[in-house]
Amino acid sequence: MSKINLTVNKKNYSVDVDPDTPLLWVLRDTLGLTGTKYGCGEGICGSCTVHVDGNAERSCILSVKNVEGSEITTIEGLAENPDHPIFKTWIDLEVSQCGYCQPGQIMTLAAMLNKNASKSEIENEMSSVLCRCGTYHRIRKAVDKLVEGK
Repeated sequence: MSKINLTVNKKNYSVDVDPDTPLLWVLRDTLGLTGTKYGCGEGICGSCTVHVDGNAERSCILSVKNVEGSEITTIEGLAENPDHPIFKTWIDLEVSQCGYCQPGQIMTLAAMLNKNASKSEIENEMSSVLCRCGTYHRIRKAVDKLVEGK
């Protein structure tokens, strides 16, 4: 075990964990931030996506030792602004069905919009987040609305 200093959602934490522990488990089990979901544990599905220094990263395959000193934002951190355009659009268009992948979808999209990515870049990146319910058409409709509003 080692002391690892993390900045999550603009708050500083010192956690005593194995440095190789995936960030996902520190967020969920140690810090109690359960909005970030476990899906595959292999970085494939995207349900565990968080921002690390503004970039969308799969927290299930990212060890805490590799993010010490970085600015980490989870879905809870993004949700601190309930007027965020992504949340408003998601609600207006009733995007979610079961909602399990939605934190990953939203965090991936937010990172891309912050980078002023093109629509094709956004679509390409969003296609890497799996939705078990198959609400891709509603997700795509929300992305279109948000991109047109840029």
